[in-house]
Amino acid sequence: MTAVYIDGDACPVREEVYRVAGRLGLAVLVVANGSRPIRPPGLPNVTMVTVAEGADMADDWIAAHITAADVCVTADIPLASRCLAKGARAVSPVGKHWTGDNIGGALAGREVARHLREIGVNTGGPAPLTKADRSRFLGALDAAVQAARRELGREDRGATQS
Repeated sequence: MTAVYIDGDACPVREEVYRVAGRLGLAVLVVANGSRPIRPPGLPNVTMVTVAEGADMADDWIAAHITAADVCVTADIPLASRCLAKGARAVSPVGKHWTGDNIGGALAGREVARHLREIGVNTGGPAPLTKADRSRFLGALDAAVQAARRELGREDRGATQS
């Protein structure tokens, strides 16, 4: 079954994921460390996963468990890259599909921004999420889920042919 993994520590679109997953009958795993507890939504298809505190612990857990039939919702570019390496789909909260074609440039841009911050340049933070971003996210999530389901179908057909 296709599952949606949410990098939950700072995800502004959890409610949207819950609605889509409920409509499509998908499992959702919200992965976060214990530093900022997330109130569980009380939905049967949503599992809260609390990992140890520490840098990248939630990312490590997601990368270890995600499969090619799954989708990750994250703004974390290195995590998106790790998910893509496992054959999974990755979508940002503003509706950007992370792909093999755009992840390298995004990783490079992230490093440039990190360097600029280190030398004292104020690079600002992410812009507030708009209605258009949320709409774009919903479309991107739906497309990623449908692609993941097609992948799952290919895997199922391959297993029955073996």
